[in-house]
Amino acid sequence: MSDPRVLQGVGVSPGLAIGPVRVIVADLPTVTRRVVAPGQVDGEIERLHASVAAVKELMQDLRERTLQRAGREEAKIFDAQIMMLEDRDFLGEVETLIRDNQLSAERAFEFKTLEMRALWSQSSSFMLRQRVADLAGIQVPVLSHLVGKSVTATLHDPGGRPAIVFTRELSPGLTVQLEREQVAGFGSVEGTRTAHAAILARSLGIPCVMGLVEGLDRLEDGMEVILDGMHGIVILEPTAEEVEEAREWEGFRRMLAGEMETAVGQPAESKDGVAVALRSNVDLPEELEVALEHGAEGVGLLRTEFLVLGRTDLPTELEQAEFFTKVAKAFSGHPVIIRSYDLGGDKFPAAFRTAPEANPFLGWRAIRVCLDHPEIFRPQIRALLRARPHGDVKLMLPMITAVDEIDCTREMVTAAARELQSEGVDAADDIPIGAMIETPAAAMMAEQIAQRSAFLSIGTNDLTQYTLAVDRGNARLAGRFTPHHPAVIQLLKRVVDAGRAADVETSVCGEMASDPRSASLLLGLGCRVVSVSPPSVPLVRWLVRQVDVSGAERAAAGALQAATTAEVDAVLEEEIAKYVDLNLLRAGRLPGVSSSASFKG
Repeated sequence: MSDPRVLQGVGVSPGLAIGPVRVIVADLPTVTRRVVAPGQVDGEIERLHASVAAVKELMQDLRERTLQRAGREEAKIFDAQIMMLEDRDFLGEVETLIRDNQLSAERAFEFKTLEMRALWSQSSSFMLRQRVADLAGIQVPVLSHLVGKSVTATLHDPGGRPAIVFTRELSPGLTVQLEREQVAGFGSVEGTRTAHAAILARSLGIPCVMGLVEGLDRLEDGMEVILDGMHGIVILEPTAEEVEEAREWEGFRRMLAGEMETAVGQPAESKDGVAVALRSNVDLPEELEVALEHGAEGVGLLRTEFLVLGRTDLPTELEQAEFFTKVAKAFSGHPVIIRSYDLGGDKFPAAFRTAPEANPFLGWRAIRVCLDHPEIFRPQIRALLRARPHGDVKLMLPMITAVDEIDCTREMVTAAARELQSEGVDAADDIPIGAMIETPAAAMMAEQIAQRSAFLSIGTNDLTQYTLAVDRGNARLAGRFTPHHPAVIQLLKRVVDAGRAADVETSVCGEMASDPRSASLLLGLGCRVVSVSPPSVPLVRWLVRQVDVSGAERAAAGALQAATTAEVDAVLEEEIAKYVDLNLLRAGRLPGVSSSASFKG
């Protein structure tokens, strides 16, 4: 039975916060339906521009504060909002509403922004939907300024204790606006790990939980809570014992950070001498430096969607070749595995229009889009062939469900190589092609796929999602999304065995490998190459150096016989406890909380 004191969300910024609640309601201010006399129109337009100028000054100040506190890339988050406030077409349409309909400045601005919000939120374009949060970031302060309300947020606590701030939609402005010493943590109903506010919270080192879909109405100002930004848990009115144990848990987390520092520069090799290739997943160019700092042995997954999202045109062949070459040179001597465009689902660029789908994650996406539109895929293939002479560049195909998709891609690679050769371009005449195994279909066909591939890479995020029919972004189902489900483990074993039989490298590039218990399971199943996010590289390196692979193999054998996720967890923890103090890896639950707060793999 679930514990009514526990709220489950999605952890987006790690760390523990203990303190009083402060609920901030950042709803749109009430705007009266007021019309103005013809002689007041010019005055309303002046009021509009005065408020826009005031908010623009605020945003520029927040940008500067972010630059000083978090960094250059994080500061760019505010550029989109500043550009909206400078958009002459947008402001011109608001002015037209004032002039033609004699609306007050606040009424016209509200009308126009609500219209844009409705249009963008229903768009099939991921970037437009992302801009809804940016729009809200200017909508509330401009309207507040126009109706005479404060546009800045402050916190006051009589006891002088930092508060844990909860709101419906956490904006980047609010995240930076509040002084660090005022805030112990953040929680919100809306948002995911990729939200701008989540990125800022991580950069500022503030614990944050999003996706608290049923939580806001149960929180009151001054209520004591524990917020766990790692696992997405909020505990209401904890006991003194629970607070003490939570602090102890946080102490172990910091101790683990110290342990990981000891592994820096050391090889990822188990106690019984088994070497593991430890690579990094890279989403954005700025993550390359972090991956290099943490000693990643190449890139196991370079996502290329950032090249097209947010643009009004598609990147050229030369643009892509320049970036791929830069990465290859940065990781000289190590593989750089570049995933072809994983477009579709929630990621379609503005330059590529498509009709909305009822279920896009089961629809037209990834390799299907690339093969159906060779005018998009061909320049990327040519760019990869241009980059390969500069490093060990490989091509990985996402969402493979049939061997035909690999065969068709190989034909395109061969044709592109001939074109480049005839043009006298310095390029490779071939490139290794690998398949991402992230659907049950691909896992069941792993033997046949391995025979046509240079390597296999298991995408555990989607493989788990599709196998269990659980949306990994749904906070309501967070407890059901687990790669430790027996069905998922059976598929993992099948793929690893297929790769070994075909003598092709089989790696794991999903988040599963970042969890210590899961990483141990993967070693036991026979996986010797893992790729994780740059911040997770030190943790996995440290763990590999603690374990005995022969013991991990015994644990994996037990997990393969298990009938429930709980049985799998028990087998893994029993084995890993032989090498590691489990207090350092308290991924099961927060101490003192009922099993409803469990954190499954």
